Formats: sequence, C-alpha cells, structure tokens
Amino acid sequence: MCPPVEPDKNLDVRGEVCPFPWVHAEKALKKLKLGQVLRVVGDHGPALKNIPRNFSDEGQIVLRAESTGEVEWEILVRREG
Repeated sequence: MCPPVEPDKNLDVRGEVCPFPWVHAEKALKKLKLGQVLRVVGDHGPALKNIPRNFSDEGQIVLRAESTGEVEWEILVRREG
C-alpha cells in the first residue's frame, strides 16, 4: 500500500460538468511546480475517467483516481512537465 500523499493544492469541482472539471484541473496543475501534487474532488461521473486519462496523455503522473462516496471521487496527480 502506498503511503498517504499530501497535496500541494486542492481543487473542488463538485457541481461542475464536463468539460469544466478538466479545464479547471488542467489550469490548476499548470500553476504548480514540477513534482507538486494536485488533489481534485468532484461528483460528475464521466470526469473520474476522463481527467486521469487526459493527464496521463499529457505525461503527468496520476497517483490515485477513485470513488470516495456514492457519487464523489478524488484524483491525485503529480506535475511532471
């Protein structure tokens, strides 16, 4: 099991629908320094699949992407470039 990761920034996109969770997450990650971690919390189901895929396609490291409740989810991503 991986040790807990403390995010450098938290982003709450609950209530937002695609493409806005991704747009906000991408902008927030670009403001971080290399190696820093962004935590994204949301509740729009398709974004739990789309955001990690988009970050991976950009070469970022997705540390975790999982449901945290009935509809809510959490994504942790490390900025790599």
